[in-house]
Amino acid sequence: MDTGNGRTCLVTGATGYIGGRLVPKLLDAGFRVRCMARSARRLRDHPWADRVEIVEADATDPESSRRALEGVEVAYYLIHAIGGDGGFAETDRLAARTFSRAAREAGVRRLVYLGGMEPEGELSPHLRSRAEVARILLDGGVPTAWLRAAVIIGAGSASFEMLRYLTERLPVMVTPRWVRTRIQPIAIQDVLYYLVASADLPPDVNRGFDIGGPDVLTYAEMIRGYARVAGLKPRIIVPVPVLSPSLSSHWVGAITPVPGALARPLVESLRNEVVCRENDIAEYIPPPPDGPIGFERSVERALRRVRQADVATRWSSASTPGAPSDPLPTDPDWAGGSLYTDEQVRWTSAPPERLWEVVEGIGGDRGWYSFPVAWQARGVLDRLVGGVGLRRGRRDPRLLRIGETVDFWRVEEIEQGRLLRLRAEMRLPGLAWLEFRVHTDDSRTSLTQRALFHPRGLAGHAYWWAFRPFHERIFGGMCTGIVRAAERGKAPKARPAVRAG
Repeated sequence: MDTGNGRTCLVTGATGYIGGRLVPKLLDAGFRVRCMARSARRLRDHPWADRVEIVEADATDPESSRRALEGVEVAYYLIHAIGGDGGFAETDRLAARTFSRAAREAGVRRLVYLGGMEPEGELSPHLRSRAEVARILLDGGVPTAWLRAAVIIGAGSASFEMLRYLTERLPVMVTPRWVRTRIQPIAIQDVLYYLVASADLPPDVNRGFDIGGPDVLTYAEMIRGYARVAGLKPRIIVPVPVLSPSLSSHWVGAITPVPGALARPLVESLRNEVVCRENDIAEYIPPPPDGPIGFERSVERALRRVRQADVATRWSSASTPGAPSDPLPTDPDWAGGSLYTDEQVRWTSAPPERLWEVVEGIGGDRGWYSFPVAWQARGVLDRLVGGVGLRRGRRDPRLLRIGETVDFWRVEEIEQGRLLRLRAEMRLPGLAWLEFRVHTDDSRTSLTQRALFHPRGLAGHAYWWAFRPFHERIFGGMCTGIVRAAERGKAPKARPAVRAG
């Protein structure tokens, strides 16, 4: 098998779970890598950012897609829309057609697409959309390899997080019928191996390939296998026939960090048996050097990374609400209408490095330094109305980078030692930010904390003023708590994310 030999490849979806892990693998294989993103800023803090070319483009825009693909030999299509209504399918369709046409016009020699398996029977809307995208790419005039995978096991993947939290939080669980469905999971390491190797497929190969690990298990067997690896007591599983995919997604959303909007397509895909029906890829790509990774070994690897806080990418990094035209808190006060502000300033004798360490470590298991019951209640309320709640936590307990999630916030800007700006992803009648600035003046250090809210309609204004009386308790207490933690010389000890018997 050839290596990259300096060939240029394009990775779409580089801000997502798979794309962010694929980029360093391609670099190690000798490729020149170009990353395509709607916002180049979101790739700025990745450890490999200075080794790649970053271009801003939208897969639904013909001109920017064509520019991104100029001079590219191999393009990885790792774009998927997600959502609870039918709109995602049209978005997927438009993006695939636009990108496929642009790739043909740019002279791209190979497309590689990672999608789901195409099992027998009626497909879920999301699996059906993934298959439609594959057919658009296969018929687009550029040789395409469609890699079809079932459940991907790796630290930070949505499927792994769902399995992990269900198993650790529920020693006894009443489960839907899909726990009896046969599944052929695959380790993230093996998925990346096949993605990189697919760049060297012969030019006449234009087809799909099933890829999977060596084990075929039911979801119930996966739960029991996870419990064994994690050292938990055996789980008791009671399947019942009454939980529909819709009810199941709410159940998963209540137990795990995966919000209902993402849990539903995951659950719906488990209704069908997803087992490899062929192994034709072996004719072109040999098995991974150490052999395919079995389920329990892949869980062991993923758990080790989670416990060491060594999670390179997470499922939650892939989506950002709001349109590019949304106002930013750095805009003038008049931009886009009203912008409510709550500003708190605290001075401290703590060194600025220590204060910044506490600021950058906020959220997740360390919490928000004030009125924890109020934060927990807000997280529960957000989950009840279909939001993400607080359970997404953080990828790393100490370090942040642009685009990452912190509970129901997303990092919008970070300047090391000076500025952290978080954008709210909770359900709100408007847009909200939380901003921290560390400043040094002579022998003292100050923390300026701003909560900003851009209301939408009368409901947005009512929301701000309804909670205005609590701001001093919540935001003032948070600013004071951060400063006190810095002065004590250590942040509160991170609590275990999950406690299970």
